[in-house]
Amino acid sequence: MSDGSAIAPPSLRDNRLPLVALILGGAAIGGSPIFVRLSEVGPLATAFWRVALALIPLLIFSWAKPQRAESRVASASDYAMLMLPGLFLASDLVLWHLALHMTSVANATLLANLAPVFVTLIGWLFLRARISALFLAGLVIAMAGIVTLKGGFAVLGNGDLRGDGLATAAAIFYAGYILVIGRLRNRFDTVRIMLWSTGAAAVCILPIALIAEGHLLPSTAFGWMIVIGLAFISHAGGQVAITYALAYLPAAFSSLTLLLQPVVAAILAWVLLGEAIGAMQAIGGAIVLAGILIARRG
Repeated sequence: MSDGSAIAPPSLRDNRLPLVALILGGAAIGGSPIFVRLSEVGPLATAFWRVALALIPLLIFSWAKPQRAESRVASASDYAMLMLPGLFLASDLVLWHLALHMTSVANATLLANLAPVFVTLIGWLFLRARISALFLAGLVIAMAGIVTLKGGFAVLGNGDLRGDGLATAAAIFYAGYILVIGRLRNRFDTVRIMLWSTGAAAVCILPIALIAEGHLLPSTAFGWMIVIGLAFISHAGGQVAITYALAYLPAAFSSLTLLLQPVVAAILAWVLLGEAIGAMQAIGGAIVLAGILIARRG
């Protein structure tokens, strides 16, 4: 499928490198629930540090790397467009973290992973994306794998409708984030997009975290290591890799590949937290991988 958002220079016709970057980015973000669970501060404060501390490596890399002339910001509308994905990301993080406290973790994670469905739907309705039957089959199979991984549709009855609604809204905002990033990569380079969008997200989340939780600072060195790891690995590393990949891969397929995140989270929880992986989780993970491979052919 194609949504018209990817640029493919002749020297990069082979998109294996962007695909590897996308998978690694999804894996890096997949570890974020572990960092959130180990954080010493509240979920919204953790979300703030996730984006605020990520500005450090992004600024260093931006200063060290010369910017392309065609990538320079030329007008106020350029600044607005560069900050727009940050607004979507901030909304996604705030809503998802609130949903975690209002509904079951399984519901919040399952519904937040509806983002590929919304990316595909929005791309088809508004961006004239061409979607093959094989891609749709892969999308359905991958989503079935996520449902299986999270315990089946029965888990939806254990949540709260308000929290479920927030998690679904978070998925819509993350879909918007992916689509806007894909469009911006037509003109701006990865670091410039990430720098402005991350800064905008930090500015948006800070007052919400202060009002809702008040306490922002971790109390120990371990607490700081957790939020730094979340910022450097999951955001600066994961989101940069995904933003790079979106220059060469369709947004709908990219969002589908990010369904690897809950698979990675389950594996990390097993390795780091001793949470056993049951037969249903293993089967669900295999179904997700199968769906992504089928969608890749489409």
